[in-house]
Amino acid sequence: MIKNFIALLFIMSPVIVFANAGIDSLPAVADSAAPSAKQKIYYEKNGDSFTCNKPKTFDFLTHIPGDAVGYTKQSFQKQNLYKLGIIAASTAVLIIFDQQITDGVQSFARYNGISATEDFTPIVTVKLFGKKTNLGKMPHNVNTAFYNLGQGSSVVLMAAGFLIAGKIKHDNRALQTASQLGESFLALGLGTQLMKYGTGRENPSAASIPGGRWRPFPSMKDFQNNKTKYDAFPSGHLATFVSAVTIISQNYPTVKWVKPLGYTISALLSFAMMNNGVHWASDFPMGFALGYGFGKFITKKNHIRLTSAM
Repeated sequence: MIKNFIALLFIMSPVIVFANAGIDSLPAVADSAAPSAKQKIYYEKNGDSFTCNKPKTFDFLTHIPGDAVGYTKQSFQKQNLYKLGIIAASTAVLIIFDQQITDGVQSFARYNGISATEDFTPIVTVKLFGKKTNLGKMPHNVNTAFYNLGQGSSVVLMAAGFLIAGKIKHDNRALQTASQLGESFLALGLGTQLMKYGTGRENPSAASIPGGRWRPFPSMKDFQNNKTKYDAFPSGHLATFVSAVTIISQNYPTVKWVKPLGYTISALLSFAMMNNGVHWASDFPMGFALGYGFGKFITKKNHIRLTSAM
């Protein structure tokens, strides 16, 4: 039991570490002496203030190429290389112990009656590209509930909520939050899929050797038809959810419960994905860093800092 509990803490530790080790060196947007009469002013915990311009309708699409390039360049700046080293080192260490950690987490879950089976009732089902896709799920057990929080539908619903609120209240911050959530969802979805294709790592549920085999750049047919053999690294679920938490917390810095609740759910999501055999522990540091870093990048880029001259 003690060994299993240690394994559980081990898998949660990257989430805690990378909450503070994300890439965060982007200079603030040029200061504005004063906002226009129609712009609302928002305050941060340290007393600084900022405002937001209203996003254009398709900013969540048109900003993706430039932001992806900008974020990548920022990540490899000299002052950020040590952070990349931390991510690489923690991933390497976790790879060594991946099978033991997975066995421990799954044993812990079984001992405590936490089912690993994904059990749900579809809320809305549509046909996309010839395949049935669930746009909403009603979970029937705890593991499924936390696993579903990392699904894209959760972020889409968050974005829809901020969009509606922003339209009703004429609030540019809420509209920016909705746009940024949409952008991060699409950008990270594509980015993590490319990384999965480039690494080709087996999921725990399909592992042919302890820790899973790596088969970089499989044929596109195999990659599409045998996902569990190739799409473990990194965790797109975690990247997407952490990015959403980061975007909301950066846009609403005085709402103190967003980060603690969000990162706690991120840890539970990580546990759920290990329990159901979707991810290894070493898939999470990169997933977390991508979500945190990209979320921080696009929010800081869209904050207009206000000077004391106002």
